[in-house]
Amino acid sequence: MRERADAARNRARVLAAAERLFATSRAEPITMGEIAHEAGVGRATLYRRFPDPASIALALLDEHEHALQEQLLRGEPPLGPGAPPAERLAAFYAAMVDILERHLYLVLGAEAGAARFEACAYGFWRVHVRALLVDARAADPDATIDSLLAPLAPEVYQYQRHQCGLSQERIVAALRRLATQALATH
Repeated sequence: MRERADAARNRARVLAAAERLFATSRAEPITMGEIAHEAGVGRATLYRRFPDPASIALALLDEHEHALQEQLLRGEPPLGPGAPPAERLAAFYAAMVDILERHLYLVLGAEAGAARFEACAYGFWRVHVRALLVDARAADPDATIDSLLAPLAPEVYQYQRHQCGLSQERIVAALRRLATQALATH
């Protein structure tokens, strides 16, 4: 079923407004009222599509993650097919760190804690990393997948950037070393 034009416009306005609000660091959670006000829509319009701020955060994050998924499947190497597994994993890490850097508070709102494992994107990331492990002939890929994804948890990234003061570049460099060591060809 096709979305009505006005509904599509309202959805785009809501997502753009929510992205602006989630881009700010603040102690208190973003409310549905704030999102509706920022988007210039009524609360009823907002609630027709989204039950809570977390569902809006998930919709926004889904758009960013879907673009990365397309690059992994059909993009140019090293992110896309055609590069050695370690280079692909390093490129994936760099792309994910970029998402975390640009959308940390959005990711924290959508995929923090156990919710991370329930997100559809996490399942995709697991399949991707497992394929790289298998391609590299790494020992016990199934037991290694989540260990290689753990550094991308939003809480870890927030801690490294904001408590430890590490730069995005240092984090990417460390993850590149991890990818090289984990997927060294045998």
